[in-house]
Amino acid sequence: MAAVSMKLFIVVILFSMCVILLPLASAKSTDFDYCNKKGNYAVKVSRVDITPYPVKGGKETTFSIAATTDENISGGKLVIDVKYLFLHVHQESHDICKETSCPVSGDFVITHSQALPGMTPPGSYTLTMRMADGSNQELSCITFGFSISLIAESKAVADI
Repeated sequence: MAAVSMKLFIVVILFSMCVILLPLASAKSTDFDYCNKKGNYAVKVSRVDITPYPVKGGKETTFSIAATTDENISGGKLVIDVKYLFLHVHQESHDICKETSCPVSGDFVITHSQALPGMTPPGSYTLTMRMADGSNQELSCITFGFSISLIAESKAVADI
């Protein structure tokens, strides 16, 4: 009877650890740096979250950037540059008001989701995000690293 109780205890502990640790493995708050460390940006970034983490080619990933500003921003753009092993591999631009509610003032979150191609090479990437207002004046610029894992789960394997 004691052996059965011990096995049950171990199963309960392992299950509890999975329930607690699984959310931690699926999202990551990542460190970032300002592009100009001495710059006085109008938009101050407080947090960058990547979900899921690590990023997998072929799967949708969400980048959430929490920030604050004292200005009233009614429009502008986000320019995103991505480097892989120091090589520029991608650039895209987005309307700020499509990534967060405008007008922007005080605390806000910019959220962008997209699926990377399934054949995206695994490894370390660097993303630079520049935010500019409607007059193309730079409001903020941050850079951070993220990783892309080797293989995305295929639907056929997940269904087995």
